Amino acid sequence: MSGIQLLLLTGVVFIGLYFITRLKKRLLDIFLLFILVAAAIIFILWPDVTNTIARKLNVGRGADLIFYISILIFWFVILKLYARMRRMEQALTDMARKQALDNAPPSPLKGEQ
Repeated sequence: MSGIQLLLLTGVVFIGLYFITRLKKRLLDIFLLFILVAAAIIFILWPDVTNTIARKLNVGRGADLIFYISILIFWFVILKLYARMRRMEQALTDMARKQALDNAPPSPLKGEQ
């Protein structure tokens, strides 16, 4: 095993363990993470596998295939984070509106009727 393989494997394992502890009960996310970690370990230990898969998919090199797949994964993550951010913004807006209405002074017209 070369030095870069050891370094990459250590990084993948630590990243995988970190996210498993953070995800806790999100089974789909844990399953996807497990698949990505397993694929990363296979591609790190046996780099010729990526070249074989790339040739079958008519991609020049295994490194190019990894790059293209990484782009798709990054887009997925960006869109997932964007959707979460929008939900959080909406929740914050709803809370601010509710608090503003709860703390609003009574209307002067209400007392006259």
